Amino acid sequence: MTVELLTDPFLWHFSTFFILGLAFTVSFATSLSSRLLTNREQLRAWNKEIREWRADSLKARRTGDKKLMAKVKKQERHVMQLQSKMTIQSMKTSFLWFIPLMLMWYVLIPQIVPIGEIVAYLPWLSGELPLAVFLWYLLCSFLAGALFNRLFGLGLGGD
Repeated sequence: MTVELLTDPFLWHFSTFFILGLAFTVSFATSLSSRLLTNREQLRAWNKEIREWRADSLKARRTGDKKLMAKVKKQERHVMQLQSKMTIQSMKTSFLWFIPLMLMWYVLIPQIVPIGEIVAYLPWLSGELPLAVFLWYLLCSFLAGALFNRLFGLGLGGD
């Protein structure tokens, strides 16, 4: 397969576009499931509360206001709980997709495209940068994830 992949342009292009399509499909599915499984309004409210607490904390440290510092210290445990809840909310999708992604990488992809093969090239300072399957998938996945997260309104921290 290695020699065929390098000599047959169809196989090389197939691998490149197969990984690109797979990355976009997986990113779409994970973004959609994240959108459906998380309560975005609740995340925004928690994030706002945490930002306000951080601003008060910073102000208390800068000004030395003991009354404000006491208020901040009193709320610290609550804010830590909110941060924990936000983390759990954002991890729902990760828990859902962990096993399917492992199966994809250990079972599906090696059956179709050899993992170590070069499937794409990027322009680089000293010529071309060859990308193996994993690096090409990673690059495509970052691009697709950014696009779909923007499309579904899934900014960091619920924004």
